[in-house]
Amino acid sequence: MAWLMNNIGTIIVAAVVFAIAALIIAKHFKNKKAGKAVCTGGCANCPLSGKCH
Repeated sequence: MAWLMNNIGTIIVAAVVFAIAALIIAKHFKNKKAGKAVCTGGCANCPLSGKCH
């Protein structure tokens, strides 16, 4: 119990970071499934431009 109380700040920060990462990944897959672009830049300089559209 003492270990948990000594590290509660780190545990909370880690949980928040993991939750944000999970939300970003879920949104990425949701957009991909809906057919929306999953990248943020233009396709002109993208090495995978011929494969995504």
